[in-house]
Amino acid sequence: MLEGVNVALGVTGSIAAVKTVELAHELRRQGATVRGVMTGSAQGIIHPWAVEFATDNDVVTEITGSVEHVELCGYDGWADVFLIAPATANTVGKIAGAVDDTPVTTCATTALGADTPVVIAPAMHEPMYDHPGVLEAIDTVAEWGVEFVDPRIEEGKAKIASEDAIVSDVARAAGDRPLAGKHVVVTSGATSEAIDPVRVITNRSSGKMGRAVAQACYVRGADVTLVHDGPDVPYATVQQVESAAEMLAATREACDDADTLVSVAAISDYTVEASDEKLRSGQELTLELEPTPKLIDEIRDEYPELPIVGFKTETSGDEGAMIEQARQTLERAGLAFVVANDASVMGSETTCALLVHADDAARYEGTKAGLGGEIADSIAAMLGVGSTGS
Repeated sequence: MLEGVNVALGVTGSIAAVKTVELAHELRRQGATVRGVMTGSAQGIIHPWAVEFATDNDVVTEITGSVEHVELCGYDGWADVFLIAPATANTVGKIAGAVDDTPVTTCATTALGADTPVVIAPAMHEPMYDHPGVLEAIDTVAEWGVEFVDPRIEEGKAKIASEDAIVSDVARAAGDRPLAGKHVVVTSGATSEAIDPVRVITNRSSGKMGRAVAQACYVRGADVTLVHDGPDVPYATVQQVESAAEMLAATREACDDADTLVSVAAISDYTVEASDEKLRSGQELTLELEPTPKLIDEIRDEYPELPIVGFKTETSGDEGAMIEQARQTLERAGLAFVVANDASVMGSETTCALLVHADDAARYEGTKAGLGGEIADSIAAMLGVGSTGS
């Protein structure tokens, strides 16, 4: 997600600084090169050697005659993005007032003046976060184009956002955002059809592919709605559903102002009439399965001009047959393109897939995150807004 991106990581004096080592590791796992910048207060919480170890680079702990702030964040500086994580109330207030009395605030002022993207992840006690002056400072800095990664409000604290949220926003800030201003709806994961209050019919879909597509579209600037039976995620507005009927209803509503739909979910093909009470075990039971409506067909009928990307899962392992089945779906529902894959990749971090268009098919093999990026780039090209390699 961050291949080739240089991240200057500013660390300030919040107790959340103890998470800096793991955050730096995650940034590097996603492909970034990281260099640390620390305030004096941060050095009282975590030793600069720990940040040096985590980034594999020297750490800026003071601004010297080498003008480290300009070398990092100035015109033609090293950093593609300046990330401050964690950022204290004190630091946010200073940035809003152009006060430069720490290496972090000096780098921030330099970055803002040089149009280097800045991302801030606040962390403080909740009453501090609710202070009118702090909120005003956040609004002021946000108006300058700084991206804020909202904290998690828990236990009276505004805790630093998750690594996933921070990495997503760093990637979004560093990239070209070809999908900016676009609304992308993604369906993801399995649905479940109730047999009784305890038992359900479902499938093995993990939702990893759908979440990867949603995150990739967010990184490229889109506003994303994720319709699934799964966790809240920081890169999308989540619509929680369980059954095929609920997914269809939520998707239909979300598509009212959508620019495209990516139908990744493995939606139940059949439902049953559920019992209001738990069925007793040990007895013979026959279930009468009723087919569910095809989501892409229903959405196509209601939104005839909406670009839709479909997914087609097969078990044959025969690529020719997969392409043929994908093209049949593409033509039947008037899809933009179809991603065909084998059922064996369900639950895995990697995948092998075919991106099938009307006239050609491209093979992809690698991580689901990588495939999500390929799909997001194809959507950007389809919508006529360019592409990015972020």
